[in-house]
Amino acid sequence: MQNKVLFLLLVMFTLGISVHAQRGVRIAYIDTEYILENVPEYQEAISQLDEKAQKWQNEIQVKLSTIEQKRKDLSNEKALLTKELINEREEDIFFEEQEVLDYQQKRFGPNGDLTIQKKQLMQPIQDQIFAAVQDLAGTRKYDFIFDKSADVVMLYSAKQFDLSEQILRSIKRASKRKQVQTKAERKAAEKEDVVPEVNLELEERQKALEEKRAARESAVEKARQEKLAAREAKVQAAKDRRQKILDDRAKAKQEKLDAQNKAAETKTSADGTTTTGETKTKAELIEENRQKKLKEREERKKALEDRKKKILEERQKAKDSIKNN
Repeated sequence: MQNKVLFLLLVMFTLGISVHAQRGVRIAYIDTEYILENVPEYQEAISQLDEKAQKWQNEIQVKLSTIEQKRKDLSNEKALLTKELINEREEDIFFEEQEVLDYQQKRFGPNGDLTIQKKQLMQPIQDQIFAAVQDLAGTRKYDFIFDKSADVVMLYSAKQFDLSEQILRSIKRASKRKQVQTKAERKAAEKEDVVPEVNLELEERQKALEEKRAARESAVEKARQEKLAAREAKVQAAKDRRQKILDDRAKAKQEKLDAQNKAAETKTSADGTTTTGETKTKAELIEENRQKKLKEREERKKALEDRKKKILEERQKAKDSIKNN
């Protein structure tokens, strides 16, 4: 690339010398970086853009930190979760991470907001520099004016050929005139309605950017909704399976209980303790056994009382017999 530029310069110098041999070739250069650093409006806009970029970067960092914390929490809780829940949470984390990456690409990508806004800031000042260079070259009859901050390799450049300060002063004068005109237009607008000038090219470019951004956001939202729907379907399927298992367990338990009651009823009928033939529940059978045991206990207690009373009577009779003798 550098060899091509040097060759092009050599050809231009040769042509310039052959055409303007009578008066010599007039050459100068400018430093675009120096000019941009000394244009207050441009520096202020760049400062605001840097603040905005820092804000975007902070938002991205917060979201990434949150995702990393969720990943750590999932790693710590894996032993307590089922495989389905682990897969769901991993999908959520992956989805959130993709959203952050899409947002980062939207802000800082090759066609992101930062690049577009930088170009929008650069274009007006570049147009002003180009216009000032054209005016100066036409006024002072320069044959070549190079940009020191471009790809052209300048091994040496004398300060006397540097037109940066003159270009900078020209831009500042134009800026002041524009400010004065703006103030005058503002005052005139207070007295009468002024139809603003419409920049169709700028509007078309902004419209295209808005449509592209809307399409990108729509695609992201559609993908997010599809993933949410898939996740909801999986959750619902898991709930249905869980409910079916619970229903099957309850049904099996009830069938087992019915079988036990039927067996108890058959046994009771065989022993002659019931004649109704109705199916009794487990609680009724337990109550019957309890009442039966209470009745047996009362009978034993009564027999013991009768025996005790009989013994006491026999002892009393024995005592009376001894007294009479």
